[in-house]
Amino acid sequence: MSDTLPPAPVWRPALVLVLAFTVMTGFLYPLTVTGISQALFPAQANGSLVAAGGRSVGSELIGQPFAGEGFFWSRPSATGRMPYDAAASTGSNLGPTNPALLARVRAEKARLEAAHPQAEGPPPLDLLTTSASGLDPHVSPAAAFWQVERVAAARGLPAATVRALVERHVEGRQLGLLGEPRVNVLALNLALERLAAENRP
Repeated sequence: MSDTLPPAPVWRPALVLVLAFTVMTGFLYPLTVTGISQALFPAQANGSLVAAGGRSVGSELIGQPFAGEGFFWSRPSATGRMPYDAAASTGSNLGPTNPALLARVRAEKARLEAAHPQAEGPPPLDLLTTSASGLDPHVSPAAAFWQVERVAAARGLPAATVRALVERHVEGRQLGLLGEPRVNVLALNLALERLAAENRP
């Protein structure tokens, strides 16, 4: 009869490790990260939602299509059948010489120029092209200023007043280094709505 103990089942340490890592990575870590983010960054953790009139009207991070003459327009979106569909984030994936892209840009340029007869120069490039995600909530300052005359005329506001509103909504580079100056279209249009209400007779 052997004096040695029989070896422990080989599956026991594997099962203990699976259970331990399931608890740590599947429960403790997500709960810790969620708790910290909710405590320190509640707005960002909940989607950077924007509220107006007591209800959520969108997110600072996801663009929206604005079609009315009295609103600043966003850049085009290539997220399929519905623009700015966060569940279908994508670019057009069309190369610069693709005939379909060239035709779409020409059609968009003609549409924008027809809607902005008083604008100086051609439409800025970001009003003609989609972003890589199709969800970009920003336009360049040049794109916002280019639309001032149309928006001011539709709202019955002085162009200088609308231009000053755009200037106040130009966001600088992050940390003074990253990215480019930009304008959040949703924030600008909400401010425009408030401005129009204040000037309404």
